[in-house]
Amino acid sequence: MSNIRLRLAPSPTGFLHIGNLRTALFGYLIAKSLKGDFILRIEDTDEKREVEGAVESLIKILDWIGIEFSEGPHKGGDFGPYIQSERLDIYHKYRDELLAKDGAYHCFCTSETLTQMREQQQADKLPPRYDRRCRQLSSAEVESRLRSGERFVIRQKLPLDGTIVVHDELRGDISFQCSDLEDHVLIKSDGVPTYQFANIVDDHLMEISHVTRGDEWLPSFPKNILLYQAFAWEAPKFIHLPLILNKTGGKLSKRQGDVFVEQYKDKGYLPEALINFCALLGWHPKHDKEILSLTELEQEFSLEGMGTSPAIFDTDKLDYYNGIYLRQKSDRELLILLKPFISTNPPLDKGRWPSLAEDGESRRAEAGGVKDNSPLACPPMRSERGSDDYLLKIIPTIKERLKTLSDVAELTAFYFAESLDYDSNLLIWKTLTPEQVISNLKEVVAQLEAIETADWTTYNLEQTLVEWLKSSDKKLGDYLWPMRVALTGQKASPSPFEVASVLGRELSLQRIQEGINKLN
Repeated sequence: MSNIRLRLAPSPTGFLHIGNLRTALFGYLIAKSLKGDFILRIEDTDEKREVEGAVESLIKILDWIGIEFSEGPHKGGDFGPYIQSERLDIYHKYRDELLAKDGAYHCFCTSETLTQMREQQQADKLPPRYDRRCRQLSSAEVESRLRSGERFVIRQKLPLDGTIVVHDELRGDISFQCSDLEDHVLIKSDGVPTYQFANIVDDHLMEISHVTRGDEWLPSFPKNILLYQAFAWEAPKFIHLPLILNKTGGKLSKRQGDVFVEQYKDKGYLPEALINFCALLGWHPKHDKEILSLTELEQEFSLEGMGTSPAIFDTDKLDYYNGIYLRQKSDRELLILLKPFISTNPPLDKGRWPSLAEDGESRRAEAGGVKDNSPLACPPMRSERGSDDYLLKIIPTIKERLKTLSDVAELTAFYFAESLDYDSNLLIWKTLTPEQVISNLKEVVAQLEAIETADWTTYNLEQTLVEWLKSSDKKLGDYLWPMRVALTGQKASPSPFEVASVLGRELSLQRIQEGINKLN
């Protein structure tokens, strides 16, 4: 095969699994690094598992990620159709050709027969597999049973003995004993091909040069190669990617956390972070640099950097990458990204900031329903504190603390709340008494009241208060801790000078007075 052609061939069964994203990314990067094409093919022959709208959703999320295809159902190309259900006549042709070559046979065993077979094998402590009883049927008997209308499947006729050696680009040669292989089903009783048949036919006809897939497919590898040999076709190069495990060493599971790319998108992860993170799940660059853009990955990716050891999906590492990419954004870029995650008029329940899901539901109700399916779709801004100018003042104060876009709801709640509800004990700094804190806050108010609105900036606020505290030989924490808590109602927040600058003179003085009132 002279041309480099790789493909992503997902089933339209729902959202994009993070493992499938890694497979897609590696295929894309290999194609780009070798100046080849990357193709999208939809394998929809399993109608029971198909989800309506899944193809459109898949194309949309991959476009968001930044993976582009040279050909596909949405782009066309010279090797279509790119949807398997539209290629049934092609599979029927090669089914008949394989039967004529004696590379396959009709199997008339019913589901009941197969169940009894497996139960007997288990009772005899044998591995459960098809016992090939239909393989020896004469041509005359097959024709007779076909004429009588018996249901059948087509099974691949595999060697009964010997060794089959297959080659994986990461693992080298792998040997399998043919006696351990089962004559598996290629064509189901409804005439629809299985993955194992349609996949091989399509890869050959679409001139696929490299196949990337998870190493859970290694047991099927010899059967696939034997099918290529049965047709006398050249097999592509196979690259079986290592498993992705969770931090405890188990497989990624919906019960243990998010596994779909759409879930990470909705939580506020950037495509740049997901790409960077997934690229390092089984691949290592030649240098120590770990922050790599998609463009850089396209230039640097190579098979030599890929390994076979299981990769660990560490969400803390993903958060780290996401935080870096968020901080690389300009404030105005972040403004656009953060807006869907910000509520500027939160429904407060005794001062409790609502969860993202609750906030999204309340805003959908207020807006009379929204077309956007995202739980974070926002109605129009409703106050000056929802203006872009106000939000642009907030962003620098939280930028360093953002791990995901959805963090903004919790980090900015106090900026939009009409009043704060917090335990008055939070205002107490170390061993100070409530009376001392009240006195300290009153002194802070006196200093702040002397600052005009025009001079109400982070720099001037810090200069004025810190110089006053130092010149008076006062401890900074005794005054700045209760000031910050009064402004935010939180233990951890931006500096009191940043917060006061954003809130403005009037609201800042009001909140500090409310803090004094709490302690009285």
